[in-house]
Amino acid sequence: MITPAEIKNKAERKYISVLQSLAQGIQFSKLIIRGDKSYSKSLPEFEKEIQAIVGQSKEKKGYGYSIDYQTVKTKTIGTQTLPTSIYFDTKKDFLKYLGREKEVEMFNHNLEKIISIFPELKEWAIRNPLKIIQCESEWESILKVCSYFKNNPRPNLYVRELPIRVHTKFIEWNQGIIKDVLDVLISDHINKDERYFERRFNLKYSEPQIRFKILDKAISEDYFSGLDDIAIPVSHFERLKLPVSKVLIVENKTTLYTTLTLPKMEKTIAIFGSGYSVFLLKNVEWFKTLELLYWGDIDAQGFEILSQFRDSFPLTKSILMDHQTFETFFEDDLGTPSDISISLNLTTDEQKLYDLLKENNWRLEQEKIPFGFVNQLFESKIN
Repeated sequence: MITPAEIKNKAERKYISVLQSLAQGIQFSKLIIRGDKSYSKSLPEFEKEIQAIVGQSKEKKGYGYSIDYQTVKTKTIGTQTLPTSIYFDTKKDFLKYLGREKEVEMFNHNLEKIISIFPELKEWAIRNPLKIIQCESEWESILKVCSYFKNNPRPNLYVRELPIRVHTKFIEWNQGIIKDVLDVLISDHINKDERYFERRFNLKYSEPQIRFKILDKAISEDYFSGLDDIAIPVSHFERLKLPVSKVLIVENKTTLYTTLTLPKMEKTIAIFGSGYSVFLLKNVEWFKTLELLYWGDIDAQGFEILSQFRDSFPLTKSILMDHQTFETFFEDDLGTPSDISISLNLTTDEQKLYDLLKENNWRLEQEKIPFGFVNQLFESKIN
């Protein structure tokens, strides 16, 4: 026989569909709770089961589920009155039983407000009643934001510059629900492939920066007034037009500092990749005509980053990430274990070294390689 806990669980699962019906203007109709109609073959257990479900019913509490009965003669416990149907007869019975009366009252209030201002959100509201409830105290501000974007679909301002009378952090705190609604309201103006809120909705944003060093003094003088250590937003870096033929990408900030001591590097810049942040460079079109050199730590992650970078720039060469360099300067340091199992975009020699490093969790950081050795390599092989 069904238990009171099972009745409650089944009623909770029907709550969303009841809300959706309310949003569609459909009147509440008798809501049946289906359950196991079997019963205990022990009279004391049977009576206990009956008392449990009757005790939580409308018959005893004045609200909640109703029970229809039928008198049946059984083989094991004699003639008994058995439940044949359990149901909620009215919306009030259902909502009070779940303790959701005030919640639904607020839901109806917000639903009416949303649709009165933006009728085009009705279908969204029908599909997402719980989102309306989850943000029940925020709708006045959400609708202010939506009204602004409806009238200004391409603001080109920072979020906190928007002239909307809400808390300065309101949009940041409520990006999820605002995104859902704006996707409907201004669908013709959004950048659908962008996941980030600011990019999706044509807002200014604080971009990550690319830090690079100019290793050719002539370029430094001609283009940057002698500055050789520069950081600019990614979008600005993508638009650079420099007379360079070679780019050296280094993983470690300390190594970046010392690149200026390298032998003369004509038409070359060095970029601080900062580990996996190197993928900020994936859309730099002018890289595709240059010689790209990647110098990372000799550990599993270093080769994994190199592999992923090659997905954007297949001709990238690694330097100082070979077996001889590793054996010469390795100091028994351990790295970070890797659980990567996909095939990597590495050369045969790189793959062999990667497998060795991954198996033993070994690591040789860039700064452990003496710079005299580095200078010698660049003098003899790179230029």
